[in-house]
Amino acid sequence: MLGSAGHCGDCKRRRPDVISPRPGPAPGALQCRAVTARKPAPPAPALTVGIEFALNLLSGLRRRGIDGSELLREAGIPVEAQHQPGARIATLQLAQLLRALIERHDDEVLGMLSRPSKRGSFALQVRAGIAAPTLEQAIRHIAHVFRLLHDDLSLVLVHEGQELAGVALDFHQAEAASNPHLHELVLRVYWRLFAWLVGGQLPVVRFDFAYARPAYSEGYGPIFPAPWRFEAARSAMWFQAERLQLPVCRDEQALRAFLADVPVQVILPRRDAGASGRVRSHLQRTQPLWPDLERTAQALHLSPSTLQRRLAAEGSSFQAIKDQLRREVAIYRLHTSDTPLAKLAVELGFSDTAAFQRAFKHWTGLPPGGYRQGR
Repeated sequence: MLGSAGHCGDCKRRRPDVISPRPGPAPGALQCRAVTARKPAPPAPALTVGIEFALNLLSGLRRRGIDGSELLREAGIPVEAQHQPGARIATLQLAQLLRALIERHDDEVLGMLSRPSKRGSFALQVRAGIAAPTLEQAIRHIAHVFRLLHDDLSLVLVHEGQELAGVALDFHQAEAASNPHLHELVLRVYWRLFAWLVGGQLPVVRFDFAYARPAYSEGYGPIFPAPWRFEAARSAMWFQAERLQLPVCRDEQALRAFLADVPVQVILPRRDAGASGRVRSHLQRTQPLWPDLERTAQALHLSPSTLQRRLAAEGSSFQAIKDQLRREVAIYRLHTSDTPLAKLAVELGFSDTAAFQRAFKHWTGLPPGGYRQGR
């Protein structure tokens, strides 16, 4: 499915259109200048996800009786963390695990389908996409190549009324359909691919999942940043139908940059927007001062009450953002440095080392020393 180059209630829907290639638009259709490649900026380190997402990537190996502990270690993920519900890992570690899986087993679908997909298969789909003039045509081209490569699953263009369009997963094999981790992987990867094709942004209105809500669903936020509907008829991503006419804005140079490290491009969550993103950015810039709500609001030219109200409207709070950022910085620093715990506690704004250790164990299920030893 992918690899690096060189290595809400029932809805009434129209009958889904099975995707097949179509000719390009008529002369005069919406066009855009190609977005040329820029060297991807280094991903910000302070981002984490639940350990469950790492274990889910290994589900194909487990079904074949293969132990993934060595791959976890290769990605810098403590093996003990897989037995700690609520444990957190850096998103870069998740991307490293995905990269290691593909390189070790030469299978871009990670053992989740009835036959492997050799490295380079995803690149074929991306190339089909950049040859299209619009997002709709890109989806059709990519889905056509996808169907040629995979027997168990198809991508289907669907509509919900006149306002929404989406891409749904159409399974042809029961075992594949019963694996929720495959649904997660396909939706995440192809949403980020479609967004990249049109310049990086493709806001999703809703994600549908054709399985029961998992116990770790609270961790879906960074991976699937839109409302979710579980136990849906089909897993799908939904966006405004008018976005189908967005022009594809990528060229060969941009393609090479994208394919240079697909795991990072498709796995790492995007930064928060809105008030939450502004607060997070301010706290990051001012480390290790960790300003309080009043000082942060002043820096953002807002009153504390206005800032609190805007954060609440986004389902967040100042303290939640601050705690999340401290947790993510702690994980990153423990993974990448030998900074003494006492110094790290001060940098994170804790009163003493013991307070930091208690907080870290609450966040991840592991003490900071144990996490560092397992990296």
